[in-house]
Amino acid sequence: MRVIPMPADANANGDIFGGWIMAQVDLAGSVLPSRITRGRIATVAVKEFIFKQPVTVGDLLSFYSHVTRVGRTSITVKVEVYAERNPKNPQVVKVTEAELTYVAIDDEGKSRPFQVGPAVSGT
Repeated sequence: MRVIPMPADANANGDIFGGWIMAQVDLAGSVLPSRITRGRIATVAVKEFIFKQPVTVGDLLSFYSHVTRVGRTSITVKVEVYAERNPKNPQVVKVTEAELTYVAIDDEGKSRPFQVGPAVSGT
């Protein structure tokens, strides 16, 4: 996932709100679990969230996620965020990393077991 933060996403210091970044990480992190479980999921835990450097308006953020654990009803994902800065002399820096756990849920919002299908087992 790629996104450019806008002025409305910034705090009074001109840096991007941490909560905005957290929301983007949650969106990026949910893609693989949603595909693997083939249904609804919910974020149930954030084990770790590290802000390594500030993010500023105009940075091009790239979000990369990979599955670190698959359980019976849950999936844990690590998300790394990189910022591409200074278009005239591009520099790419890691700005954030996080580990989130998602649980597969049924139509009533209760956890449900799932099986990894052949089409997504390699993700």
